[in-house]
Amino acid sequence: MDKQELAAFLRSRRERLRPEDVGLPSGPRRRTPGLRREEVAVLAHISTEYFIRLEQGRAPRPSAEVLAAITGALLLTDAESEHLHLLAGTAPLHHGLVRRDVRPSILAVVERLPQTAAIVISATFEVLAWNALAAALMEDFGKRPPSERNLARKAFPVGGQPEQPPFGIADGTEFQRDVVVHLRSARARYPADPTVSDLVEELRTGSTEFARLWEQHDVRTAPMLTKTFHHPAVGPVTVDCDSLALTDRDQFLVLYTAPAGSPDADALALLGVLGAEGVGTRA
Repeated sequence: MDKQELAAFLRSRRERLRPEDVGLPSGPRRRTPGLRREEVAVLAHISTEYFIRLEQGRAPRPSAEVLAAITGALLLTDAESEHLHLLAGTAPLHHGLVRRDVRPSILAVVERLPQTAAIVISATFEVLAWNALAAALMEDFGKRPPSERNLARKAFPVGGQPEQPPFGIADGTEFQRDVVVHLRSARARYPADPTVSDLVEELRTGSTEFARLWEQHDVRTAPMLTKTFHHPAVGPVTVDCDSLALTDRDQFLVLYTAPAGSPDADALALLGVLGAEGVGTRA
């Protein structure tokens, strides 16, 4: 049970609601945003004192029944409810470390996919595997040390570097939100892996935007079905983006493709001919 994260999550979900969202009169002007704690307690049929202790990180682990009642009272989505259970310690956790070894069969698929840029990323956005077309479209990850192959670090550069969308993607803001949401989930799933918490603290300390998004406690984003790369050699390339979960190792196989015969498919084909060396390495 992560008492402090659970407390912060409950506060953030309570403060986003208006009384009229749950059928209560708005009444006189409120000094703080959202519902009052006693209102949530009434809606969840639990004592106000207990809910206050939950929000202060002082309560014992709530039961499944209490969590279900709070889920209903705060109008949580399925993703938010799952995250609530993770924080409360009532959902399965990964007691080991984030898996970084990719199955040989997946490595073979990545290499054999025709006209497809493919990468495998870990639960913390480390690029673990890639094919030649991905290297030409994005960058030659093999020329970077493992610490510089992390897409979260590319989305939120620290150390005074300017924040620019990685690889010239057009949806940089949406990608940043997606990174924060998935890192929050990874931190809840891997409480025993210091590399996860260290990465989160590094980004919270080094990036004002990451810190701002982190405090929103969002746990769900819209799927990114297409992505546009502004490539220095071939210009803008819009591709379909499909992310396939490799659940046994908590990894994702990300595929970038373009409709056959489209200008974007032609651009991908040209990148395949030029290769990573032919287009140069991005700064």
